Amino acid sequence: MKSKYFICIDNRDAEASLERWKVYKAIEDNHAFKHKMIRIIDESGEDYLFPLDYFVPIDLPQTVERAMQTAIN
Repeated sequence: MKSKYFICIDNRDAEASLERWKVYKAIEDNHAFKHKMIRIIDESGEDYLFPLDYFVPIDLPQTVERAMQTAIN
């Protein structure tokens, strides 16, 4: 998994946890990735597994990534 950040494009069955078109941080989980799942920090601030096809990876400019990291921590 190259990207750390993903945009949610589908939130069916997870409307309480995910907002469509929002950027989420992913946590590397190779076992989940092999099963077409991704570990995302959701609206609660906790990490959960979601279907990989709910997300599209994005690359953020360094300044935005630093700001996001500060906001998350």
